Amino acid sequence: MNSLPENKSILKYSVIVPVYNEEGAVTTLHAEIKSVMERLAEPYEIIFVDDGSKDKTYDNLFTLSPIKIIRFRKNYGQTAALDAGFKNAQGEIFITMDGDGQNDPADIPRLLKKMDEGYDLVSGWRRNRKDSYSKRFISRGANLLRKFFVADHIRDSGCTLKVYRRECFVDLDLFGEIHRLIPAVLAWKGFKIGELEVNHRPRLHGKTKYNWKRMLKGLIDMMSVWFWRKYASRPLHLFGGLGILFGSIGFILGLTLTVLRILRIISLQNSIWPLVAVFLILASIQLFVSGLLGDIAVKTYYNGKRSVYTIREIIEKK
Repeated sequence: MNSLPENKSILKYSVIVPVYNEEGAVTTLHAEIKSVMERLAEPYEIIFVDDGSKDKTYDNLFTLSPIKIIRFRKNYGQTAALDAGFKNAQGEIFITMDGDGQNDPADIPRLLKKMDEGYDLVSGWRRNRKDSYSKRFISRGANLLRKFFVADHIRDSGCTLKVYRRECFVDLDLFGEIHRLIPAVLAWKGFKIGELEVNHRPRLHGKTKYNWKRMLKGLIDMMSVWFWRKYASRPLHLFGGLGILFGSIGFILGLTLTVLRILRIISLQNSIWPLVAVFLILASIQLFVSGLLGDIAVKTYYNGKRSVYTIREIIEKK
């Protein structure tokens, strides 16, 4: 992917809203956002990223103004939609929120005021969530795993309602389902993270896009981020280290078995331990080679980044 330009900022605020099949919510949500932003009395833009909607979401968005519509050719997911929004935004401060109407635009001024305390990112905390019990239960489990793997020190990383300084996304590319882990990634980069309790409203239109597939993808991306944080620039340290460990155990085990057999202390005729020793040595070689290939892959990644999504069109209406 292409990195975010540092000198593209000409507005104060960019409100970025990813939407997918939200025809019943976008008109009201746009009106609420517009009302709040006008009261701030600073130049702003409202960006809706249509993530391949199959209903009348795009048609409803086209009737609104002011608005910038980024339209995907197909559904790529919320992370890709946010990434496209960030890369096409012109504001000094990015404001993100869900397109289902559950995030309350009225909380935006409070989040911005909190940012004035010296934070680079302020994340909303949905203390009283208006979601189903099953969704809240799954979210709690995901939060426990997130604390174990990434430790971003906030209580509700899954809340899309956040405000960011533009510089947070310079040289930061998003992938998979990593949008929930943005605070962790930014914290590792040295940015100051804050959190503020926000209002969470019941869903009035459409249906949730959260399911077990997204949860599984989120878990995989969580592990990926953990690996990326520790070993992105040195995968050989992880795989090579494991290879040396396995190889050492296999060599010591094989040497011990050989000595015991020479001394006729044990018989290896029906023993599985020689196979275990050989397996460990072969595994160590495979891990070491994987580390070398990982090093090559990392260098390839840094030398040539490509986008994982395709934009059909960008429409801007003043």
